[in-house]
Amino acid sequence: MSKPDLTELDAFASVARHRSFTKAALECGVSASALSHAMRTLESRLGVRLLNRTTRSVTPTEAGEQLLTRLGPALREIGEALDQVNQFRDTPRGTLRLNVPRTAARWLLAPVFARFLAAYPEIRLEVVTDDSLVDIVAQGFDAGIRFGETLARDMIALPMGPPLRLIVVCSPLYAARRGLPRHPQDLKQHACIGRRFPSGALYAWEFAKDGEALAVAVDGPLLLDDDELMLGAALDGIGLSYLYEEQAREWLAQGRLVRALDDWCPPMPGFFLYYPSRRQLPTALRLFIEMLRASLERSR
Repeated sequence: MSKPDLTELDAFASVARHRSFTKAALECGVSASALSHAMRTLESRLGVRLLNRTTRSVTPTEAGEQLLTRLGPALREIGEALDQVNQFRDTPRGTLRLNVPRTAARWLLAPVFARFLAAYPEIRLEVVTDDSLVDIVAQGFDAGIRFGETLARDMIALPMGPPLRLIVVCSPLYAARRGLPRHPQDLKQHACIGRRFPSGALYAWEFAKDGEALAVAVDGPLLLDDDELMLGAALDGIGLSYLYEEQAREWLAQGRLVRALDDWCPPMPGFFLYYPSRRQLPTALRLFIEMLRASLERSR
């Protein structure tokens, strides 16, 4: 049996993680057909099937699962060793993969993309926007951004950005037609634009005032999973939306939106950038964090 090389093993780990040749090919920077051929070559060398393939799915076999379990930590160790060498280079290089909610990508990250890539032209930055909770280690990401309460305990979490505030808004037309709620429970008599999480769960709007906390299961004619669509629906007079204050600020100033239940909407901690505590901080991630923090300081 001839020994497989590191590139083949890394490619196998990517396919097994994503359970998709197409997604793994994008991560590896090759075509899906080339990746499929490489996996057949690897299986031939090892003399065992590692992947079950159908027209709709790719899943690791029992042997593949065991190999992936052992390979994951080893590949991370190799990556960290190479990154230590990277610190001695005049120009850092490599790929930095981040998994972030769409809102955080727009507000926190997008303003530093051009500056970061100009400063470090040999670093490739990949940002995957995903509002679901993702295992960044299993999915091969260097770091992620989430709210603090959703982070696992074995993660190092760094606060990024100011506190955030969710507020209830609607158009003046809706307010004139239906009035405004005076208490969160009044929302049950209003047309509310609901939010469905990627998990399928419906979000219950959360409020707090004078030590009292409430979560209200709202109802209405429209369910969405995108903040920008919720903003547009509120502007169109469809109903009440529960949005980030920053997102609605311009429209409130123009009088296109009005607030409701403002005294029930306290600020909350903002986003956190997080990465596994057992990992050495990769050079590209360290440089990105430094630039992101500098950008946030300037914007205060």
